[in-house]
Amino acid sequence: MKITRKEIIKKYFDYFKSKQHKHIPSASLIPENDPTALFTSAGMQPLVPYLLGQKHPLGKRLVDVQKCIRTVDIEEVGDTYHHTFLEMFGNWSLGDYWKKEAITYTLEFLTKSLGIPLEKLAITCFIGDKNASKDNEAASVWESLGIPKERIAFLKEDNWWGPVGEIGPCGPSTEIFYWKPSSPAPKKFNPRDDNWVEIGNDVLMEYDKTSSGFQKAKQKNIDFGGGVERTLAILNGLEDGYQSELFQPIIKEIERISRKPYKGNERPMRIIADHIKAAVFILGDNHKIRPSNVAQGYVLRRLIRRSIRYGRLLGIKDLFLVHIAKPVLKIYPDYDELHKNSKIIYEELEKEEENFNQVIEKGLKKFEEFAKGKIISGKEAFLLFQSYGFPIEMTEELANERGMKIDLEEYNEEFKRHQALSRTAAAGMFKSGLADESETTIKLHTATHLLNEALRRVVNSKIRQKGSNINPERLRFDFNFDRKLTDKEIKDIEDWVNAQIKKGLEVHREELPLEQALKAGVQAEFGAKYPEMVSVYTIGPKKSPVSKEICTGPHVANTKDLGTFKIIKEQSSAAGVRRIKAIVEGVIQR
Repeated sequence: MKITRKEIIKKYFDYFKSKQHKHIPSASLIPENDPTALFTSAGMQPLVPYLLGQKHPLGKRLVDVQKCIRTVDIEEVGDTYHHTFLEMFGNWSLGDYWKKEAITYTLEFLTKSLGIPLEKLAITCFIGDKNASKDNEAASVWESLGIPKERIAFLKEDNWWGPVGEIGPCGPSTEIFYWKPSSPAPKKFNPRDDNWVEIGNDVLMEYDKTSSGFQKAKQKNIDFGGGVERTLAILNGLEDGYQSELFQPIIKEIERISRKPYKGNERPMRIIADHIKAAVFILGDNHKIRPSNVAQGYVLRRLIRRSIRYGRLLGIKDLFLVHIAKPVLKIYPDYDELHKNSKIIYEELEKEEENFNQVIEKGLKKFEEFAKGKIISGKEAFLLFQSYGFPIEMTEELANERGMKIDLEEYNEEFKRHQALSRTAAAGMFKSGLADESETTIKLHTATHLLNEALRRVVNSKIRQKGSNINPERLRFDFNFDRKLTDKEIKDIEDWVNAQIKKGLEVHREELPLEQALKAGVQAEFGAKYPEMVSVYTIGPKKSPVSKEICTGPHVANTKDLGTFKIIKEQSSAAGVRRIKAIVEGVIQR
């Protein structure tokens, strides 16, 4: 019997709510106050403070379906199950239940709620290394629940999670695999057999990596993640995820425009469908990401331009991206931001397509001029980027199709005068850790609250936060405003913030129902989705605070711990949105 996306998500929430998990809304695709990631790629990213021990307003058991962008798999897109945009089932235990309960819940949901036969499942567990022992505990739980020993494999690389950065929570993981063919699954599990597809993963966070090595965590956490797209395809008996309701309306539109059938053109059609869906979600996010040559905008441009190139391979010459994008909104009626921002989505896709169409043919001809030997020089690759808008990954792909290489070292030298964009950055990760809670970062986090309030008091009472990002070097704060700030306004903002710092105001945290907090005038980011219970940070006396804001933290205990606040840059971020970058220097002694 066919099951829909709506039904499978309802079953997931119903099951885990019956196990006392509280539902939290999907976070933005653009991580807040996280310098380590361009996009939210897992449900645990917004929960880092709570995985580190901070109390969550809704308790120790949480569940959600998180929208994600994963750019490390872009080259893999084109097969039957890799996707750039995906939805992730997620459920967590924050220092509550442990391996036995977590594994039991996972298997019970898959086999009882979804009806997946036990004989179609196989498991991997951590084999152990010098830092952590073999995870016999997890394997024993699986066996006790009916998984035979032959279906449990012990592995290393894919069965250890984290830390994402230099330090932080980490631990073994246990993955669940499904035998996708209709034929009976082999008695013995072979993880190298591609007919076994991973559908879920229980991360068992029982260690902390510190500067001196690994140690047992003070708070043990469970983090389950599972792909909605893969699970939906499996339940509907599909070996090709692009045949599901989540892609078919898009595929059919590509067939109509190209006048070609899906069969025989699977790879280019899958790439276009995948990339435009991801582009729609990035453009539809309330953070107003636009195609550019830096950060998230670079990834967005790469997805769009790669789609155009594969459209050309299908013989599509006219503008087509908006037609491909419209079915995405019909597939996901529950994401309000897509529908609210639909005009922006269509305008940006059309503008980017028109711009790239003007140069793509010339660029391809220029590439053919370069493609005479075995190597494309770095200068030639950079010319294709600078003059024709070819992302380096696109030039690499063209070269690979001809068995050629690119002199990337020379290309990077040419690129130095531009903002560096390594393949690692395109994949979304930077060097510092996901759980960056350095002293400077915590100070900047609190300073952001004071800046937020200063803008309303000094410039305009209607100003609201539109986004922020914090790393150990600086804070970045976006706000709605339609003109450049004057030098006097910038100085007055700095003076107001520094006056609050010198007062030595206490910083308090409390948990409140969302509705109560908003009615009380607590500040919240415009367009952000919050759970029914939230953490509210108050700066100053509770009866007459200088700032009250919904936030996950962490923060300093007193404003005197901040030092001196200084704005280093004020600029435009998008239409009607300004951006401030600021730092704190030194510490004022009490």
